[in-house]
Amino acid sequence: MTRPSPWNADRIPDLTGRVFVVTGANSGLGLATTRELARHGGHVVLAVRDERKGRDAAHGIAREVPGARLDVRRLDLADLDSVRDFAGKLRADHEHVDVLVNNAGVMAPPRTLSAQGHELQFAVNHLGHFALTGLLLDRLAAGRDARIVTVSSLQHRKGRIDLDALEDGDSVRRYAPMGAYNRSKLANAVFGHQLHQRLTAAGSPVRSLLAHPGYTATNLQNDTPVALVRLVFGRVLGPLLAQAPQTGALPQLYAATAPDAEGGAFIGPDGRGELRGAPTRVALAPAAADPETGRRLWELSETLTGVRYETRG
Repeated sequence: MTRPSPWNADRIPDLTGRVFVVTGANSGLGLATTRELARHGGHVVLAVRDERKGRDAAHGIAREVPGARLDVRRLDLADLDSVRDFAGKLRADHEHVDVLVNNAGVMAPPRTLSAQGHELQFAVNHLGHFALTGLLLDRLAAGRDARIVTVSSLQHRKGRIDLDALEDGDSVRRYAPMGAYNRSKLANAVFGHQLHQRLTAAGSPVRSLLAHPGYTATNLQNDTPVALVRLVFGRVLGPLLAQAPQTGALPQLYAATAPDAEGGAFIGPDGRGELRGAPTRVALAPAAADPETGRRLWELSETLTGVRYETRG
């Protein structure tokens, strides 16, 4: 019996007329995702913290993909005011958004606070995306085959969310850079799963999916200020195990575009240990699907961001 060939970017359908928003679109997984969406006809909004880098990325894609429809806009996920400004301007210009790819992230910085006083990794990786998704949800509900793809990590399985500590301001006494990163990636997984549950219960046409890239060579590992993390993940293991961003982006591209991608699915690589390979459905950590954790994190996120969700169909 012949096995079906692995899914790759050549199988992305025609995306003409569809609007995609990709956070962190100027490098790594976000850049690879944006390039393929544009190559297949999508109109892509590059949501980036540094507009100059975003424009450079857009120009590079345009050289490869003549006629690419690209729009560079500033979004600082570490500042909820910036998230609101970005969402407000996008809403003014677009009556619908078809797919939101919550891709951007930071990894293992020294303890730093966001503009609103939250630990930076939790703020950027989770709270900023939580707020952005809620502010665009009605535009997504008006989209065609609408989806929200939240990018988590293998590391979510090592994460722990101490909601009491978060409510207490995330005290510095317990901060560990990689521990905080793992927690933020678990928060991504909890959010994506909980969003699927809520959208389904409301009869919404919008699908929530999760994806992770396995072990992929990006600036995330190389740019971290923590020397040990940079050495181990970026310089020692990276050349041996890491796949290229264009391969690592396939799970989130599948989640964003494949006609048979199901709401609630978690998509990752099919290779050993989910480190590399073609997209396939993988398992969430039990903690990510825990209803009580999901409820409490959702309520806390609404409180910290001031964004309340309307999930009616």
